Amino acid sequence: MNKLFKLTENNTNVRTEITAGITTFLTMVYIVIVNPVILAGAGVPFGQVFMATIIAAVVGTLFMAFFANYPIAIAPGMGLNAYFATVVASEGLSYQVILGAVFLAGVLFVLLSLTKLRQTLIEAIPSSLKFGITAGIGLFIAFLGLRMSGIVTADESNLVTLGDLHAAVPLLTIGGLFITLVLLALHVKGALFIGMLATGILGFITGQLDFEGVISAPPAPVFFDMDIGGVFSQGLYAVVFVFLLVTLFDTTGTMIGVAEQAGFIKNGKLPRAKSALLADATATTVGSMFGTSPSSAYVESASGVGAGGRTGLTSLVVGLLFIVSMFFSPFIQAISNQPAITAPVLIIVGCFMMDGLARIDWKTFDEAFPAFAIILTMPLTSSIATGIAIGFITYPLMKLVSGKGKDVHWILYLFGVIFALQMVFFPVH
Repeated sequence: MNKLFKLTENNTNVRTEITAGITTFLTMVYIVIVNPVILAGAGVPFGQVFMATIIAAVVGTLFMAFFANYPIAIAPGMGLNAYFATVVASEGLSYQVILGAVFLAGVLFVLLSLTKLRQTLIEAIPSSLKFGITAGIGLFIAFLGLRMSGIVTADESNLVTLGDLHAAVPLLTIGGLFITLVLLALHVKGALFIGMLATGILGFITGQLDFEGVISAPPAPVFFDMDIGGVFSQGLYAVVFVFLLVTLFDTTGTMIGVAEQAGFIKNGKLPRAKSALLADATATTVGSMFGTSPSSAYVESASGVGAGGRTGLTSLVVGLLFIVSMFFSPFIQAISNQPAITAPVLIIVGCFMMDGLARIDWKTFDEAFPAFAIILTMPLTSSIATGIAIGFITYPLMKLVSGKGKDVHWILYLFGVIFALQMVFFPVH
């Protein structure tokens, strides 16, 4: 273990790495419950998503462990799963077609990760748009949690209004949210997962949760249940682009943030960057083959780094724990059938994604407004794609008319034109 993961060189030991791996797993295992819930709403069978989520997490995290030797975990990302469900619902398409779009985005992601183009794209797109996209997705996720729990409901005169807080599900959601917030305020490790368990116990006591079992053989994985041809026949190029773009920004930003926290970045560069960047790209491609949305590096990995994790042994522990979790599908499915258990996580993760707002230059209007437009339109249109499109159209346009056109990378003008054409001729809702 010491030689394989270079524990001594990284000033760590087996016990510390195992503790860090358990810590990271507890903070992100909620995805095994939340992801199947969201994608099941798009018609993907629960058992299929459950296994695909675990397979993607194991593949990506073990790739990170053995090839990059970093304590960074990979799993299907929040936000993109919601976008997946939104596209299926709004366009009336089959989930197989959207899985085909994810697969194509994954292949492109792998190719980008093998070249310097991925770094060029990241550097060309301004920070204000990156932070705006992340925050917009955060609001989108939080609104989804409020809506699925019944805390907010549809209203004819005002579009949305406060739901019936005396009803069982909203009450349980509020109780679970309060418990989880307290755990987070007390810096309890694995607060999100523990909060979900506590909410589940409350639901069981109040008769809102029924278990038909706890442990069973894992559901049979479904391989290549996708329609790649449908992507081309339906002209879903913008959908592929959004999957690629959001995954690109989200996972690279997360990876850099965790790497900085762990002290891996030297002279502005990340050693073994290509291997690290290939981990999430590989997980996205493999995950789509089994039935899940794109994968990303998890910011929750920072909890394991905080516990002392410095090598791929931490990631190895996370991957092994994900394998163990596949034997608890009856327990996980029972929890996922009660929206009050997963809704608090969506709301809180949405809050976590607001972090970048503090780094937007709000006093410079041509930087602030495109970010604001993204943040505003994503939740109000229930479309991540629309928010990104509006941001990429307004940013170069405002820079151009304010006399700062030369400061904008040429690729942004290209994206602006592509998104403008897409919104006019191929709108994605």
